[in-house]
Amino acid sequence: MDRAPDGVDPNVPNVARMYDYYLDGKDNFAADREAAERILKLFPNTKTSAAVNRGFLRRAVRLVTENGVDQIVDLGAGLPTQGNTHEIAVGSRVVYVDNDPVVCTHGRALLARGDDVDFLQGDARKPDELLEQLKPLIDFDRPVAFMMLTILHFLSDEEAFGLIARLREVSVPGSHLVISHAIDDNTDLTPQALEVYKQSTAALNLRTHEEILRFFEGYELLEPGLVDPKDWRPDDELAASGRRSPGYAGVGRKA
Repeated sequence: MDRAPDGVDPNVPNVARMYDYYLDGKDNFAADREAAERILKLFPNTKTSAAVNRGFLRRAVRLVTENGVDQIVDLGAGLPTQGNTHEIAVGSRVVYVDNDPVVCTHGRALLARGDDVDFLQGDARKPDELLEQLKPLIDFDRPVAFMMLTILHFLSDEEAFGLIARLREVSVPGSHLVISHAIDDNTDLTPQALEVYKQSTAALNLRTHEEILRFFEGYELLEPGLVDPKDWRPDDELAASGRRSPGYAGVGRKA
């Protein structure tokens, strides 16, 4: 990106832009690249993980659209960088949601102007308020897919259960929840990594496979389902065959 959008400080590293850098994107600044390189020294497989996660997102979006869902709410979306939801769900109504005002400002600047894509500043920890914000943008009388690819790692147990319960209450049959990737049970962020991330990451709570599953009791698991990363082969150019990611993935539908 040639210049920062108004209201965005390019000198302060941002996790969403760091993720864009891991994906070899162009929507990041020198401060983000410097911070990302510090993380890569601590966790060299971070770029591979980002690519596989993005491959999962693309495949999950294709899954819900093939099942007839044309409304997608991407919670904790970060930046709408390459290969993101609206680029795959062409013709669908897509609403990105993030609580970080800097990410929202930057995200709106990146989106092509159009009637089918919005970027909303909203807090998943307050689902009632968030749903009120979404009402003018989403028709809850029709199926909705809620993308939850990172948001559960930033919520407490109580907040996560509360959010999922409210989404289930307002969702009609045919709606989907796309479950977050989890960090491998043996991977812990080091104090050095937390120091890098803390400027734009609050209350990070890395969850395991089992911890993610317990939020979704009563949901039907669909393909791609819950898989060990060594068996996950997304049919996507962003994740080359044979790569492995320290995460799990799942798609849930209201049973």
